[in-house]
Amino acid sequence: MIKFLLFFFIIIFNSNYAASRNAGETEVTTEDGIEVFQEEKYYLLKKNVEILSDDFDLNAQLVKIFFENDLYDMRELIANEDVSFISSAYNVNGKGDYLQFEIKTQKIHVSGIGSELKLENTEMYSDGDIRVDNLRGSFSIEGPNSSLISDNTIIISSKINGIFEMIDGKRNISIIEVEDNNIANIKTDDIDMFSKKAVYEKNKSIIELFEDVKINRGGEIITGDYGIFNTNKKSYKVSSKDTKKVKAIITNTNE
Repeated sequence: MIKFLLFFFIIIFNSNYAASRNAGETEVTTEDGIEVFQEEKYYLLKKNVEILSDDFDLNAQLVKIFFENDLYDMRELIANEDVSFISSAYNVNGKGDYLQFEIKTQKIHVSGIGSELKLENTEMYSDGDIRVDNLRGSFSIEGPNSSLISDNTIIISSKINGIFEMIDGKRNISIIEVEDNNIANIKTDDIDMFSKKAVYEKNKSIIELFEDVKINRGGEIITGDYGIFNTNKKSYKVSSKDTKKVKAIITNTNE
């Protein structure tokens, strides 16, 4: 749990105030003040908001913070417009039009055009929604121009869901499920795979491809209804319910 120690608010009204923040303190600056709603248990920060703390730094135009017992006990943070953030506590940073951060449950939701979320060696992009549930170790990316980059693999699809596992304190992807009404694309260093649905399971070292499958490696292009790629052996197989649908194109690349 992140608990900010707000020993004071620094409120800036179009001034050039500057101060150094001490460890354990949180510095909040805004050009348009703060509104506290004690009964509803939240407060608003408006215009060019900047929050600096030991665990979480944030910039946005409008920030709404819900609290439990007092202002120091933050429960949830919602930020809008030109949002950018970085959290050293969770090794995450990102940006978007909207951010929802449930502090105690460790859930992050970023949305909007050009949204980004980066966790250690995994990068997520979308013009829709990116969600991470840190306690459960799950994530989802959904919407136009969605993609995931991890371990020299690029996945492009309108819907990407996955599971993390913790190894040496870092999140590593163990399962990915990909779906696209058109065609999803999975790229590695030496192979290009296309299908409407794909499933990756790290413990089995395989990627399964379903519907409108095409695998392209070097001069080989093979299409069918179903494909399987072994990530350890770098071998693959394509099949079909109707064997006449399997097609191979081999190009001489030594011309």
